[in-house]
Amino acid sequence: MKITKGTITAPKGFKAAGINCGIKRSKKLDLGLIVSETKASATAVFTKNSVKAAPLLISQKHLRNSEAQAIIVNSGNANCFTGKFGLNYAQDTTQYAADALGIKKTDIVVTSTGIIGKPLPIKKIEKGIPTLVKKLSSAANKNFEKSILTTDLVTKNSCVEVRLGGKKITIAGCAKGSGMIAPNMATMLGFVTTDAAVSKTLLKQALKEATAASFNRISVDGCISTNDMVVIMANGAARNKSIGSKGKDYNTFVQGLSHVCLDLAKKIVLDGEGATQFIEIKVCAAKTKIQAEKVAMAIAHSNLVKTANYTDNPNWGRVAAAAGSLGLAGINEKNIKISFSSKKKGYIFIQVDLNLGKHDAVAYTSDLTKKYVSINNEYN
Repeated sequence: MKITKGTITAPKGFKAAGINCGIKRSKKLDLGLIVSETKASATAVFTKNSVKAAPLLISQKHLRNSEAQAIIVNSGNANCFTGKFGLNYAQDTTQYAADALGIKKTDIVVTSTGIIGKPLPIKKIEKGIPTLVKKLSSAANKNFEKSILTTDLVTKNSCVEVRLGGKKITIAGCAKGSGMIAPNMATMLGFVTTDAAVSKTLLKQALKEATAASFNRISVDGCISTNDMVVIMANGAARNKSIGSKGKDYNTFVQGLSHVCLDLAKKIVLDGEGATQFIEIKVCAAKTKIQAEKVAMAIAHSNLVKTANYTDNPNWGRVAAAAGSLGLAGINEKNIKISFSSKKKGYIFIQVDLNLGKHDAVAYTSDLTKKYVSINNEYN
């Protein structure tokens, strides 16, 4: 596997663009588009929040056949809790994009991010789409990455190359996320493109495996959003022999995809609202894998652990309390051992040894600071 500096358009056959269509008064970019030259295999994982935004409901329908050719996203408005008008506007967005691209609206994935409960300014999106399509480019595209941001301070991308059956395969991704970060989904937007040929069934399995070990292992504030998802399109432009069964090629593809997803997930934590510390938590010697994962995420979610790590006193007692908060048998004062790494600038490593078995799990989080409160107080 080779790590590169490619953007979302690094894989063959993809173009992207980003513009300001007027949703954001700041004039920052707020409408983005990714297009594959040919119809691609596609799948997504969605937030587990039972209150899902209108565009996610539309995208779930459009992805039932596991195919897509384009993704359109707006920032600055979540189009959530907007009733039948929100659903209509999400559908209208796909129709306007389909008309401009000359493809079916059902081949378009749509998503939004921003403030909940405000009507989507659909006329601005309708007016902006023709310009957006004209700006599509396969060149290194930073404008799409910028168009998806809300409270993020930086763009986030990742790209790798792997070889499958002698063919060079590229997997690239970008993401937005800074606050409302918790697992199931990892409350964020993530977009992945690849020129690999992969069967629809195995693409879905690969994304599930990759997100389980990345986006579902992070927490900034433990709040699960209404809008977030990760979507992947695989257009087969690299002309490798299609991955149709599990084996060497599938494992290599999953390794590359997992790297991209984990890299993006870590960058989201690093860009956590007001964050000053990246915290890695490893739970060792658990009785089962599930037990290890539950304890790691309980610690990652703990506001007491997170606020303590904002200071020079990480406070192992709060880690012990978080580990024991699940009420799991065997996790007690007699068995548990906790250690902290020597503090480095911006990084803290916490290891929790349960002394119950042979299973490990890792979770990632950030500290919780006064600035987090200020950012969310002002975000409206």
